[in-house]
Amino acid sequence: MIRDFTGRVCVVTGAGSGIGRALATELAAHDARLALADVDAEGLAETAARAVRLGAREVHTEVLDVADRAAVLAWADATAARFGGVDLVVNNAGVALTAGVEEMSWDDFEWLMGVNFWGVAYGTKAFLPHLRRSPDGHLVNISSVFGLFGVPSQSAYCAAKYAVRGFTESVRQEQRVSGSGVGVTTVHPGGIRTNIVRNSRAAAGHDKGRVVALHDSVSRTSAQRAARIILSGVRRGRSRVFVGADATAIDVGSRLLGSVFEPLVRVVSRRRQASTLVPAGPALSPDGVGSAPALSAEGYSGPVTGG
Repeated sequence: MIRDFTGRVCVVTGAGSGIGRALATELAAHDARLALADVDAEGLAETAARAVRLGAREVHTEVLDVADRAAVLAWADATAARFGGVDLVVNNAGVALTAGVEEMSWDDFEWLMGVNFWGVAYGTKAFLPHLRRSPDGHLVNISSVFGLFGVPSQSAYCAAKYAVRGFTESVRQEQRVSGSGVGVTTVHPGGIRTNIVRNSRAAAGHDKGRVVALHDSVSRTSAQRAARIILSGVRRGRSRVFVGADATAIDVGSRLLGSVFEPLVRVVSRRRQASTLVPAGPALSPDGVGSAPALSAEGYSGPVTGG
């Protein structure tokens, strides 16, 4: 169990903004050695500069698409060789998509799964051998409250976050059964104030500006506070970490209410969806529905990304 991050080799994907940047700066303040990745070179460079100013012992960056398996595997090996090992890995990169199943394109669906699920799977498999060599290796995978219950117009996102949850819980059991000593934590953030929605995609008919405004109105937790909660969970060896009072309430409510929880979700979703749909009129241009580059990070972050 990692009690102190001083001198520890800590890997964070989606470090260009949001939770990823906040994790990097929190770890820097604890004198960690950092390996940071993101698809957004500019955002990544800014995070690295902040980390250096805060006292990070060592910072290396990699412009990386986490959906590229070969690139992730190569980065993991290069990172372990450069630092002489790896102690903490946070698979944080993530993107968002607002679209119903019937209206979403296959390209958008595959784009989201590539980052939000496969990026986590690649990062986990690539770094696990290195974490097993650390006396206190720890893996953190970012799921979401949307990995706890289904939400209309978020089917792709929910699919990825449920997959991350199940995948990570299985990895945790495997590590315990094998006696490897690697700690594994699943994180379920609630509403976090980041740029993930601003950098999201949306199907025609959804007003992205309204989706962003709705996200901002319900996101009560700062990225910095989210990072502190996550790292506290690592120090305590927690299996699951809920970020924000909303995340805790959703977890408790969905478990206690069972099937009764779904009608409540539908009522709230109808009201919110009505506020984000485009009124009848000319169709939006591609820019109007929010096309976005293939970023990397949940928090979650900006061009790069969160949950």
